[in-house]
Amino acid sequence: MSETIENADAPDQKPDQIPSKHGALTGIRVLDLTSVVLGPFATQTLGDMGADVIKVESPDGDIMRYAEPMRSAGMGAVFLNINRNKRSVCLNLKKPQARAALDKLIATADVFIHSMRPQAIERLGLGYDAVRAITPNIIYCATVGFSARGPYATRPAYDDIIQGMSGLADLSAQRSGGEPEFAPSIICDKICGLTAYGAVTTALFHRERTGDGQAIEVPMFETMTAFTLAEHLTGHAFVPPKANLGYPRCLATERRPYQTADGYMAVLPYSDRHWQAFFKTAGRPEMAHDPRMSNATERSRHISELYGLVAEIMREKTTAEWADLLSAADIPSVPIKSLADLETDPHLTALNFFVDYMHPSEGQL
Repeated sequence: MSETIENADAPDQKPDQIPSKHGALTGIRVLDLTSVVLGPFATQTLGDMGADVIKVESPDGDIMRYAEPMRSAGMGAVFLNINRNKRSVCLNLKKPQARAALDKLIATADVFIHSMRPQAIERLGLGYDAVRAITPNIIYCATVGFSARGPYATRPAYDDIIQGMSGLADLSAQRSGGEPEFAPSIICDKICGLTAYGAVTTALFHRERTGDGQAIEVPMFETMTAFTLAEHLTGHAFVPPKANLGYPRCLATERRPYQTADGYMAVLPYSDRHWQAFFKTAGRPEMAHDPRMSNATERSRHISELYGLVAEIMREKTTAEWADLLSAADIPSVPIKSLADLETDPHLTALNFFVDYMHPSEGQL
């Protein structure tokens, strides 16, 4: 966070007076009452696009402040990484004076976004109707675990819970025949954060056309169920179902990084040309006449077998040898990279992807 607001009047400075704010959303003010990852990731993206984001925290602060590593207490690395481009104010909203200060901020805002359960936000007197009474054309966005219209509305929800409920954790068990697993990323929070960003910007576009604000609900469970079923609905897209749930290519047991003679690579022959070129490059031209290779439909029926053949073949050469051969044949492929590799990746370096900057309290980041 680059600026601390000491009182409710300080934000009267307009965003176009803040030198660092340039983008399509310059001039838009966002009140951010979110915490953890989903909401902060959404509002950070709004800030990246130029919005003036004011993060409102309780005296305890966002729980992500306390996840290590950190240089200063309450300034953890993940918190800093998903709360850039924001200003900050601490308000105990259970106190009348703090609530009055927030109401003054609401009167200047275009967007109000929170991550509280429906009953909690109503207890604070900050439901849509209350906020709209101050700013009639406000864009009000609730980022929640479950829709307020359903029986799960009062349940708590975090990323692992939604991975478990949306079918994501079970997909790994379907593929391996083993146990369910969580993706090693806070994937639900980030996907739902991008969904919230898209919903808010769409609502702002609607307001630009009509003058009308609106209430938006971005529930994690429903969002991630739709996300998961985009490909995994498969046979159940038809009534009655034509096949089982689950996209076979993604669930193929051999769909994984392939072991080479000295490492691992991601290799994805996809089109007719890719498959023909792969087996020719691998010295198996006879595979061009294999009926499993005849077209995309036949390949989809035998995809796990074909990936098994790729796995066998990839062990025959080193990563460097395969990288040269597959690149020359224009077959999608790459050696598996570590997180550490990303910081020195030549493409990202050429784009100036990683940028150092000075934080007012935390030094160089």
